[in-house]
Amino acid sequence: MDKNYSNYRDLIVWKEAKNLVSNIYMITKFFPKEELYGLTSQMKRAAISIASNIAEGNQRRTVPDRLRFFNIAQGSLIELDSQIELALSLNFISMENYKISLERMNKTGFLLTQFIKSEINRKNLTNPTNPTNPTNPTNPTNLNKKT
Repeated sequence: MDKNYSNYRDLIVWKEAKNLVSNIYMITKFFPKEELYGLTSQMKRAAISIASNIAEGNQRRTVPDRLRFFNIAQGSLIELDSQIELALSLNFISMENYKISLERMNKTGFLLTQFIKSEINRKNLTNPTNPTNPTNPTNPTNLNKKT
């Protein structure tokens, strides 16, 4: 494993996504049995996809590849958000469980967005041709500096 990248288990965003998976498994336990292969399965898959894509993306070597997996995790989070709304409108979950789930999703989404921003910053700083890289001579902050 590349020493420049942390173990996904150490990531706060992955830990929060893991908590979200537990939450979804807990609330879907009480869904109608006829939803086992419907909304129940879809919600579990979406929640698992969030944590799995964070883990897999974290182990990728290039920033664009890492970002691709983190963006897939964001898509799965939106998918789960929609499914939670449906579960509430179908009276499969209580308002209390809805609020708890929404809070967990919002926290995971916030952390994931911040994590993605840090990856973009890493990309900008490691790409010498990027105009925002402080080491690039064409960066506006470097134009007036004497070498």
